[in-house]
Amino acid sequence: MSGITGPVQNYRKFGTLPDGAAALVISKNRKSDRDIKLLGSAIYTDAISLSQRNEFTTFRATRLAAKAAYEMAGINPSKIDIAEVHDCFTIAEIIAMEDLGFCGKGEGSKLIKDEETSLSGKLPINTDGGLIGDGHPVGATGIAQIYEIVEQLQGTAGRRQICDPRIGLTHNVGGCGGTAVVHILAVS
Repeated sequence: MSGITGPVQNYRKFGTLPDGAAALVISKNRKSDRDIKLLGSAIYTDAISLSQRNEFTTFRATRLAAKAAYEMAGINPSKIDIAEVHDCFTIAEIIAMEDLGFCGKGEGSKLIKDEETSLSGKLPINTDGGLIGDGHPVGATGIAQIYEIVEQLQGTAGRRQICDPRIGLTHNVGGCGGTAVVHILAVS
């Protein structure tokens, strides 16, 4: 830790270090001829305390944010070609797949077992390795997810590239599922 200066040094005084950060640059200059547009975006909140929730295998905030984003986009879950979901723990990815409507309640693990969420599957999920694969950089998660979806939609994801995706979804969670954000992006 020696040699740390500036704002990071202030975190050190309190015994913590930042867990990640990111920024997006939106520009007309592009490396792809595939423009990307935002079809839908929603954020919902629910109780932060788990003791105030009726269920522990679903996040109401995710279900509501997804419903609003799908309505805004004028689509349903079956139209999603690729998704980046908040997989801070293995069970979180399964819960997200179910709450986002990609499968029924209790069917998320089957999608994984049947390799439907792999790069060559019917609905590739977390093609960049997800939060767990990235070391779970909390502050950078949402933008990293959007970056991956844009790369996929533009066909510039390299070895991770899936076959011709047209619509992608990002799902991010905060506060033990008390907040959820869903974005739907598409090739214009």
